[in-house]
Amino acid sequence: MSDVGTFTGKVVVNRVMSLDGFIAGPGHAMDWIFEYLTADTVPEVMAATGAMLIGRGTYEVGKRMADQDTSYDGGAQFVLTHNPPAEPDPAVTFLSCGLEEAVATARSAAGGKNLEILGADVAAQCLQRGLVDEILVYVLPLLLGDGVRFSPPGLGRIDLEPFSNTQSGAVTMLRFRVRK
Repeated sequence: MSDVGTFTGKVVVNRVMSLDGFIAGPGHAMDWIFEYLTADTVPEVMAATGAMLIGRGTYEVGKRMADQDTSYDGGAQFVLTHNPPAEPDPAVTFLSCGLEEAVATARSAAGGKNLEILGADVAAQCLQRGLVDEILVYVLPLLLGDGVRFSPPGLGRIDLEPFSNTQSGAVTMLRFRVRK
């Protein structure tokens, strides 16, 4: 998709994961992430990101965590949902369109920078439809034992090409291109 139209940025699934493969703990808990990872940990990722497309569940988890110091300026925020909230959030644009249209809308807002995909369901749907260019994974040094897995059952095989891995403190960052 990155070669279509005027888009120059990539579509990147961005995930934080425990060593045992969970992106959220029991009850969708994600507070453990901020023990290791802040926006300052990966300034190059922040600089390359122009917009975020977020699933509704991830958006709700983020709202519950809003009291923590989790500021992450990834540009314009879009939430893909079948049921937009009755009370709007001025920091977010809610989209109820199809997935391809949502990705195109968010990519357009990214202004030539990368579009980050956040949320297990939205990411899996984007991967299944061939809309993702890269996967960026931050592996944290802990085992959660239970929670939301990195990929849902039924995702199917997605071939990846590793192209970068770096260490920043206790965080290991892995980057993969999605083979199309």
